[in-house]
Amino acid sequence: MEKISHENINDTGKIPSIVPELDREAELPSTQVPEILIITGMSGAGRSRAAATLEDIGWYVVDNLPPRLLSALAGLMSPIDGQSVRRLAAVVDVRSREYFQEFVQILDQLQERKLDYRIMFLDASDEVLVRRYESVRRPHPLQGDGRLLEGIRLEREVLSQLRRRADIYIDTSTLSVHDLSRKIRQNLQKAGEDDLHLTTMSFGFKYGLPLDADHVADVRFLPNPYWVTELRHLTGKDKPVSDFVLNIDGAEEFIEGYAALLDPILEGYKHELKPYVTIAIGCTGGKHRSVAMAEKLAELMRGRGHSVRVYHRDLGRE
Repeated sequence: MEKISHENINDTGKIPSIVPELDREAELPSTQVPEILIITGMSGAGRSRAAATLEDIGWYVVDNLPPRLLSALAGLMSPIDGQSVRRLAAVVDVRSREYFQEFVQILDQLQERKLDYRIMFLDASDEVLVRRYESVRRPHPLQGDGRLLEGIRLEREVLSQLRRRADIYIDTSTLSVHDLSRKIRQNLQKAGEDDLHLTTMSFGFKYGLPLDADHVADVRFLPNPYWVTELRHLTGKDKPVSDFVLNIDGAEEFIEGYAALLDPILEGYKHELKPYVTIAIGCTGGKHRSVAMAEKLAELMRGRGHSVRVYHRDLGRE
C-alpha cells in the first residue's frame, strides 16, 4: 500500500482549483446561516461516535468523504425548491488514501471563497489507540505490512497541520462513548436549543397500554364527562370538556404536580442522552379526560422550555 505523506501531488506543489465560486448575493439572517463542520482526527479516536451524535441532534452527516468532494457537498447548503441543508458535517480522514493529500489546499480554497466551516479534531494517546485497535482486531488504515504503532505515528504526522487548524479539539483518551457525545453536544448546541423531544400521549385503557410509553399516568380517578349529556359527543380538545375536566377538584393540582415530578426525570434523561420521551395519560376510552390532561401537560412542559408533541392515540376509535 502506498504511504501518504505531506508532499503535494504535482510538480508545482499546488492542485487545480476544484471549488466553484459560491453565490453570496443573498445574505441570510444569523439564525439561518448554514453551518459546515469537518470531522477529522486519529483513527480510533471516536469519529464514528461523533458522526452518530451529530445525526442524533439533526445534522446531515456524510462519512469517509474524499476531500475534493467537499465543494460539491456544500452545494446542499443552497436552497433548491425551498429545500436546503442548514447543518452539514463531513467526516474526512486518511481512509480516503491518496485523496487526503489535497485536504489542506482544498480547505484554503474554501476559505478564499468565503465558505465558513469549522474543524473538529478527535485525538487519543498512542496507548489508548493501540488498546482500541487490539480490542476490535482491525488493522490501522496506514499500517500496511508494518506495526500498528508505525501506522499511528505516520497518521499523526499526516494530520499535524489539521490539528493545528482545528477549531474544536477533543482528546477522547479518558472518555466513554457517552462522555464523548455529551462533549460534542456541549460544543455544538446553540443557546435555547433543547436536546429532549417530549411527546404527551392520551390513550384509552380499554384499548391497551401504549407499548412505547416511558411513563403512564391514570386519570380515571376524575369524573367522566361521558356521563354529561351535553359533553358526551365532544372530546377533550373541545373547550367545554377541557374546562369541565380541569375544574374538577384536584385535577389542576394533579397535572401541575405531575409536571413538577417530571422535571428531575427529564433532566436525568438529558444527562443520560435519552432524547425521546413519551408520557402517556390514560382514561377509559381515550376521548375526554386523558385528552384534556395530555393537552394541559403539553402546555405546562412547553412553558418549561421543552419541545413537545401531542398525540391522541385512541381519539375517534369509539
